Amino acid sequence: ALKWIFADITLLQPRRKKDPGDSRVRPGKKVKPRPPKTKEPGGRGQSLLTQVLEKGRFLRLGNVTVLPPGRSVELRCKGSNMGWGYPSYLDKYNDSRLSINQIDKYGQMILTAPSAADTGLYSCWVILCDGKECSKDTDRSYSTYIYFNDKDNLFVPSPIHIELVYLRLDRPAVVPCRVTDPQTRVSLHREVPPQEISTNGTGVTFDPTQGFVLEGPGPELQGVFYCKAQSRGAPQISTKYQLLYVEVPSGAPFVSVEKSPDFVMEGDSVNVTCTVLGEPEVPIHFNWIYPNQPSRPVQVHSSWRLVKRGLGHTTRVSQSVLVIKEMNRRSFGSYICKAKNKYGETIVATNVQSG
Repeated sequence: ALKWIFADITLLQPRRKKDPGDSRVRPGKKVKPRPPKTKEPGGRGQSLLTQVLEKGRFLRLGNVTVLPPGRSVELRCKGSNMGWGYPSYLDKYNDSRLSINQIDKYGQMILTAPSAADTGLYSCWVILCDGKECSKDTDRSYSTYIYFNDKDNLFVPSPIHIELVYLRLDRPAVVPCRVTDPQTRVSLHREVPPQEISTNGTGVTFDPTQGFVLEGPGPELQGVFYCKAQSRGAPQISTKYQLLYVEVPSGAPFVSVEKSPDFVMEGDSVNVTCTVLGEPEVPIHFNWIYPNQPSRPVQVHSSWRLVKRGLGHTTRVSQSVLVIKEMNRRSFGSYICKAKNKYGETIVATNVQSG
């Protein structure tokens, strides 16, 4: 009986806490030290953007993904209300190959028969809604740049034979010869006179997701350029790029207005022209205010063109012409032109009086 009492006392004793210096490893056995766990950059944890593989397997995507063309891609992002981003031209052409669905607790995007042209940034984010107001949750936004690697198309195809690139001293310019494989070797060339542009200390760098980035480019880089890509096979040439130097600085439109003829009588026809000099790629929106509006019938003709000025400077000339036929006494007065761009609005006026 005494034997069983001692056995019970042993079982009831609390276990000694393990000392930090203790080891479970048997003497003589070598163990590799485990590196400490680290969080991903940005502190947001791992991406919730995944690719669906065959047999129900999933691959969590990083910043860059390289895929073969032709095989459908299904992406998923966890969340009950998800937004998606993808190359803008898929929206522009309302491409039926792209479908986006919200399924219970995840968003789904499927791109069928992808090609080299679909290379670009794909992203998803959680949409937060407070009543009717919704916004993007920037802390839960994930993206991957997908290269659809096509050996026959080392460059992402462009629908334009010659693209315009505008050069300004106050900002970088980009020659957008993007590639379908991030490992492709690419060089930038001037067409006339034939010249390869160095990327060593010249302010010219190559980014496979953008193309060649030109820092603070001046008028000396004007001309026709192309990119050359070299991979395992024969070299390939990109579309051509016309580089134009821009003279006019950014800002609200610089506007002038004039009438023709200068001397007007009742029954005459009059043209009032509003002219804007501005940046080549910045559109101008015109609006007119004039006597006896809107009952007085008028015609408005708007147009724009690129003009080279001085030593190769390029300016966009935008015009709006107001045509008033058979002037009468109620047509005389002040004609106001409003010209607006993304930077602001300028208002000018001219007086049309009976001569």
